[in-house]
Amino acid sequence: MPNDFNQQERDQIADSLKPILAETFQLYVATQNVHWNVTGPLFQPVHALTEEQYLELAPAIDEIAERIRALGHKAPATMQKYMDLGSIEDGDENASAEQMVAALKKGHETLARRIRPVIAAAADIADDVTAGLLTDRLTVHEKAQWMLGAMLGR
Repeated sequence: MPNDFNQQERDQIADSLKPILAETFQLYVATQNVHWNVTGPLFQPVHALTEEQYLELAPAIDEIAERIRALGHKAPATMQKYMDLGSIEDGDENASAEQMVAALKKGHETLARRIRPVIAAAADIADDVTAGLLTDRLTVHEKAQWMLGAMLGR
């Protein structure tokens, strides 16, 4: 457990990371749904892109959970807790490819909005590890938004 932070600071950061963990997991599941179920003319590019994305999300889930643990908290690890903490909607396996891609873009936008203020909070207490982890995550989600948006011509 980091000794540089008092208990209140560790609690604040860990509690802020829990919804990020939940939404990262929700986005991972949504990305798998698209990867497995996309059909139509966009099948190949969407299938390939979502494979890259879910392979990137899987270790991120572990990194975020381990940071929560390093701050002295239990990491949420049940579907119910992820549903309670997160706000990314389940995917629809019957949606069109365009709808699926738009939903993933929205999920990345949700996570980016969630992450930005936590980076600032971590920086305020000189928690460089959390700020760095989340800055890396923000970079991934902003790039994913761009790529998914470009696929939709937006």
